[in-house]
Amino acid sequence: MVRLFVTGELSPDAAVLPTLDQSRYLTQVMRLKIGDSLLVFNGVDGEWRCVIAEMLKKGVVLRGEEQVQPQSTGPDVELLISVVKKSALEFAVEKATELGVRRIRLVVTQRTQTQHVRMDRLDAIAIEAAEQTGRVDVPMIDEPVKLAELLDGWETGRRLMFCDETGGEPAGAALQDAGEGPWAVLIGPEGGFSPEERDRLRALPFTTAVSLGPRILRADTAAIAALTLWQAAVGDWDR
Repeated sequence: MVRLFVTGELSPDAAVLPTLDQSRYLTQVMRLKIGDSLLVFNGVDGEWRCVIAEMLKKGVVLRGEEQVQPQSTGPDVELLISVVKKSALEFAVEKATELGVRRIRLVVTQRTQTQHVRMDRLDAIAIEAAEQTGRVDVPMIDEPVKLAELLDGWETGRRLMFCDETGGEPAGAALQDAGEGPWAVLIGPEGGFSPEERDRLRALPFTTAVSLGPRILRADTAAIAALTLWQAAVGDWDR
């Protein structure tokens, strides 16, 4: 069944107004008609079965029928990824959403190469990935911020998985020892972290420095590998 993310309130008999692009998708691509059902979520009210109640010139009107899944969120893990090339960053956002991250924070490091970031495009990618994977929430994506600034304002109680290309304890073993709780996974730029950044990260009491193996990975590959290891060790895959 078609799944759609919307911004309006979901409740019994509530009128839901998809965007014009979403309406075109429903009617022109999926060929839905009045009375046809689809699944809708907004990140707040869970997932609802809705029906197409009206077809107008400028879109369709949906009507809420019943809640089929209560609101829930995945494990409390954030992806912190340096701003990299457009294709790699978009791929990382898509796969991180599929892997269940709650938040994606874009980071500017000393070796980050300046890139123009289209936040609206990244939001759209995350929404589509959430629609396709059965999530009833969409990860928040933050505007780029300098790594030093991010560390200065670090959230108390959140641990940081620092993926260090120069080496560290194997990620699986390090995570098993570190335990559960709120986490963040940090992925650096193509040129890696500077010595100063690496020294600071390793000195922080909430940091767990890990290795992702003997090969140097691209940022998008490293993000997928790290999140997979985290999910397997302390995430929700066993639930």
